[in-house]
Amino acid sequence: MNHSSSKAGAPREPDLPPYQVVLAETDWGSLQTAFGNGECLPKILARLLEPDPKVQVTALSELSELVGHQNSIYEATAPVAMYVAGILTHPAAMTLRPYRNVPIRATWLNWLVSTAYDASDEIVDRTEQYFPGFLTHDTTLAAFRELRPMLYRAIEPFLQDSHEDVREAAGLAALILAEHPALAQHRDHLAVHARRILDTSSDEPNRRVAWKALEAWGHDVTDIEPFQEEPWGCGPHSDGRGDLEPPF
Repeated sequence: MNHSSSKAGAPREPDLPPYQVVLAETDWGSLQTAFGNGECLPKILARLLEPDPKVQVTALSELSELVGHQNSIYEATAPVAMYVAGILTHPAAMTLRPYRNVPIRATWLNWLVSTAYDASDEIVDRTEQYFPGFLTHDTTLAAFRELRPMLYRAIEPFLQDSHEDVREAAGLAALILAEHPALAQHRDHLAVHARRILDTSSDEPNRRVAWKALEAWGHDVTDIEPFQEEPWGCGPHSDGRGDLEPPF
């Protein structure tokens, strides 16, 4: 279904298992969340596919609290992210968000952006400054970071989506996920999307992600004013709750 843009002969990113398989074959009750085990997660995940966008957004907000509380990665975060990435092609992804003419797919992608950012090289490096060996000892975080090529493959088709919000969210997710060494082959291609975000986005945290990616990958960013280091918790985070209110 999804097609990698990698060069001929380059390793292909692994496919995600179907979302139905993730839902059915994950032992949710054995996985840690921010508030106990994950036995409640299947019902919440199923609500993402409801036709009512308010139900979808509320479910995503609940997931954010359970598997992304305080910008942390929990045992249940990985299968939830696999499920959300797996439903990006589902017809329910085209439901329009309340008060906005934007597909709910953009909200799902922004959730993946925020989750990927919480496991990004930048956040890990900051944490390592205070807790040396943090990544080595946090096997849950390390396991999530190994999913990045698989998540990238699910997100990559939406880099050319017809809707601007979907394209920007997919671009941000791809830029963060492409920190994984196995995705280095995509970085020159993704630089185009980073430039597009810098040129068109009005969201400063999003523009900062694009600038940091270009800088890290050795691109000339002298024509762009540097972004200040952001405090903890000020990255591109979105759990979708704002979509339940009119856009004032």
